[in-house]
Amino acid sequence: MRVALLTEGVRPRSPRGAGGWCDRLVDGLREHDFAWYVLAGTARTDGAAAGAGAEDDAAAARPAIHELALQGRRPAGRAPGALRGRQYAAAYDRLVRALLRPGERSGFGPGLYRLAELARADGALPAFLVSDRARRVLERVWRAPGADTSAGQPLVCDVLVAADLLEQCLRPLSAPWYGTAPGGLGAADLCHVVGGGPAALPALVAKQLHGVPFVVTEHGLHLREQYLGYREAPYRWPVRALLLAFFRALTEETYRQAAILTPGSAHDQQWQRRCGADQARTRVVYEGTPAVERPAAGPEPAAPTLVWAGALEPGRDPELALHAFARVRAELPAARLVLHGEEAVPGYRAHCAAVAERLGVADAVEFAGRPRSAADAWADGTVVVFSALSQRRPRLLADAMLSGRAVVSTDVGVAREVVGPTGLLVPPRDPQALAGACLALLRDGERRARLGLAGRLRAQERFAVEPVTGAFREIYLELVSQWPAFPAAAPDAGAGPRPRPFARPAEYWITDRRHTAPADPVTADGTGTDGTDTGTNGTADRAVGAGSVVALSPGRLPAAGEAPDRAAGSFAEAV
Repeated sequence: MRVALLTEGVRPRSPRGAGGWCDRLVDGLREHDFAWYVLAGTARTDGAAAGAGAEDDAAAARPAIHELALQGRRPAGRAPGALRGRQYAAAYDRLVRALLRPGERSGFGPGLYRLAELARADGALPAFLVSDRARRVLERVWRAPGADTSAGQPLVCDVLVAADLLEQCLRPLSAPWYGTAPGGLGAADLCHVVGGGPAALPALVAKQLHGVPFVVTEHGLHLREQYLGYREAPYRWPVRALLLAFFRALTEETYRQAAILTPGSAHDQQWQRRCGADQARTRVVYEGTPAVERPAAGPEPAAPTLVWAGALEPGRDPELALHAFARVRAELPAARLVLHGEEAVPGYRAHCAAVAERLGVADAVEFAGRPRSAADAWADGTVVVFSALSQRRPRLLADAMLSGRAVVSTDVGVAREVVGPTGLLVPPRDPQALAGACLALLRDGERRARLGLAGRLRAQERFAVEPVTGAFREIYLELVSQWPAFPAAAPDAGAGPRPRPFARPAEYWITDRRHTAPADPVTADGTGTDGTDTGTNGTADRAVGAGSVVALSPGRLPAAGEAPDRAAGSFAEAV
């Protein structure tokens, strides 16, 4: 099937050739045709496709890549006329009211889709969003009675800044990606949004205009990251509140319209449910990592050593590790503490060094900086320690477990879900409990080895790449079995047959067509030699219920009046 992969912020296929999650998904699902649609930070100036090089023999086999810059030069376009300008203003007014008036939040989706419809008709949306008319609409609604101004009354500078930021957020609505021509999202069988946020806008529009379903995968929730990031944003509080309202409304609309949501952890699943996600359409798919093939760390260091890794910032709470280590060293004078990580807050490394000096353990604490690799960091220690106040993503914990070292972590975020019974969990901000757990493992080599092996096996089972690709293979096939086939090409209601699930048999998607028997000849009037209607693609178009499967051989279709093979009693069995 044709899958549109929508991402934001990073270009797939980095020039260094280091494949990411999207690369592993595409490589594991080679039976499908992928195309990348990337919302990049800035426009490329070299005119080359991302990650494509003349020296790469596999460049021709890579998916097509379409980019749209969210920053920098605005898309070109003419200003709308008087009548169309009023239509743009009405749609923009409805969208802004949904952000600023609590009682009108239901207007976000209609306002968004109306802007997309107008942009599709004349391409004047970019010019409208930067026009004085759009700014006047924003200022009028923002300063009118009933608007939510709990973050402060907006100034003129706030209106100008917020209008510019909203233009960047809404830029995907005017992307040249819509339509049923090759390269258009309307020609895709489904969209896969990776990361959420503005990357979901093209998928929402494609579903509205063409009926294309979409899947959303989030490894670390976009809305949560926006709430954390805007605490330090260089804008006044009214602007921050307006932008956060936009991202919150976009997230709610995305969760409402998505066919399936695949968070990267059960912890993220709970966040999604708080934002309105339907639990019946949510499935946890862990983020696979090729590190599962990495061998376990070698022998333990001679001296009992605690190793800590992460960004040097208050949220990671290295001070807790230092206070716990002071208690450990009082019991084991030969113990050492190695902290790996770069300074994320200016002056925080010096602050931690001063804490170690005050506790009298500075001579046994090493600030090792950024390691060459995560595997090198874990190999430096006897026990791995995590002292964070929040653990939003499981990647670092899983990587430590894959080393085969025993893990001690604060019981926050995804820690209990990832570590489970293979490590020791302690309350956050409790140095005594953390020190006790570390001492228990440092003094018991047999227990360390047992927990380390159990943790490695648990991480290999949950974070292998193959289960991830297998999960999305099933999700893709389930969607095409339950969604109308070729919705973009469907005629208007009442003008012909409605699109139906399985207009193409399931074998079309999973069979290597290069090795299948040739299909029955097709006559000029679109029927097979036996009179069977082949439809527009030469495949029998048979009405099948969304919850059933007709098992068809790849090279032959059942003749008219012939009962299909019902040996496969369910969709899972047929696949």
